[in-house]
Amino acid sequence: MGEALTILRGGRLVDIDAHTARPTDILIEGETIAALGPPGLPAPEHAQVVDAAGMLLHPGLINAHTHGHGNLSKGMGDRWSLELLLTAGPWISGARQTEDKYLTTLIGAAEMLLKGCTACYDLTYEFPAPTLDGMAAAAKAYRDAGMRCVLAPMVADTAFYDAIPGLYDALPAALQAEIPNLRLAPAETTLARIKAVLENWPGDTDWVRPAVAPTIPHHCSDDFLIGCRDLARAHGVGLHSHVAESKVQAVAGRSLYGKTLLQHMDALGLVGPDFVVAHGVWLDDEDMHRLAGHGAAVAHNPGSNALLGSGIADARRMLELGVTLGIGTDGASCSDNQNMYEAMRSALYVSHVRGPDTGQWLSTGEVLRAATEGSAKALGFVQLGRIAVGHKADIVFLDLGSVNWLPFNDPVNQLVQTEDGSAVHSVMVGGRLAVRNRRLTNITLETLARDAETARARLESANRQRRGLFDKLAPVVNSFCPALARQPYHVHRFGAPAQGH
Repeated sequence: MGEALTILRGGRLVDIDAHTARPTDILIEGETIAALGPPGLPAPEHAQVVDAAGMLLHPGLINAHTHGHGNLSKGMGDRWSLELLLTAGPWISGARQTEDKYLTTLIGAAEMLLKGCTACYDLTYEFPAPTLDGMAAAAKAYRDAGMRCVLAPMVADTAFYDAIPGLYDALPAALQAEIPNLRLAPAETTLARIKAVLENWPGDTDWVRPAVAPTIPHHCSDDFLIGCRDLARAHGVGLHSHVAESKVQAVAGRSLYGKTLLQHMDALGLVGPDFVVAHGVWLDDEDMHRLAGHGAAVAHNPGSNALLGSGIADARRMLELGVTLGIGTDGASCSDNQNMYEAMRSALYVSHVRGPDTGQWLSTGEVLRAATEGSAKALGFVQLGRIAVGHKADIVFLDLGSVNWLPFNDPVNQLVQTEDGSAVHSVMVGGRLAVRNRRLTNITLETLARDAETARARLESANRQRRGLFDKLAPVVNSFCPALARQPYHVHRFGAPAQGH
């Protein structure tokens, strides 16, 4: 017998270029789109019919950058810069057991699916080094949810307080004595763990595949970065790193290397067609030229960049220079939801803040394409991001009876400017419904809620001492790092005037 056949009838398919949504039937063979045509498209009698009447059909949104470990930490911070978030890490992500690593990932997968996202690039974190059990648990969560993912252990060999020039010395002696407890595993240990993960990867790489994520370049020794590069290249997987996310990072890179962080990574051979920059707020023109020349990508996270006060990335210039642009939510501990519709709208809006020249603003079509085709390229999933013959049947059904679509004027504009996820009716991934009539088919939310509360209470108790340490460290970090960020830098990405920043 051949693969199962499914025919979607009665839906309207978004056309990004034309800003229209014509009635279109879609024939699916197994996981793959086999044919598109006008209503009445011929299909074998035994094909399963899915009624899409009254639905707008668009490609599954693809989250180019998130952190599955953050979903148990949503809402735990307020007025945190990136550096305060990193200070809070041992508290908000500490004491995790294997079941927590599964649960936190499953929560994120559930939210993304319910909000029209069918694939993501997840940089997940384990302290002091990744484990095969932890990575397998996270991979299982995505597979159980019925969602695609590129899953990368987020790794480093230099602690935050050692990575920021002068920060350790600024700490009082009593707090300096706490830093050894926060230091990471040695480089050789972590690289060996990554190697074990890559060599023993669990499951089908059409759904969940591995990558390597040296977290922030100056949090990694050069030998460690080279080790990550070599492992990724040897196993044919991607590299993903937070590069020039904040001005503190950009200034630290100049201080340490005499060049930008991206230039340093390029000199070490990490930048290539499988390389993704997360954020890239403080990239300069030369950095962007290098990324474009290598065929690399940027995962643009406008919501997180705004929440953490990191600045406004120049997405327009990236596109002008030919950089692949994807869109991400970032983790739930630093953007607090996993809503790609909101991420798209944020990307559109922040491009307007850069100046009054409307020709420099991102268009709704550019944003929607970034959140689908651009993000697919960043993930390395070449058969995602479009509803087209030969592509995977990852399709979102939006209810055109929702108030978001009254009246129905322009499907592309309204997808980016109006939709908030509340019109998501069903979500298909690989020809199978992961969401049907607004309910997850593979996850029971009531059970998930109970498990989340049990974990929250246990982790709150287990991390009480770590929270106390954060309360002592935060004032020092929040004094030292903003002062560092006031040093001159050759690009400006804040919304406020350059003076004093």
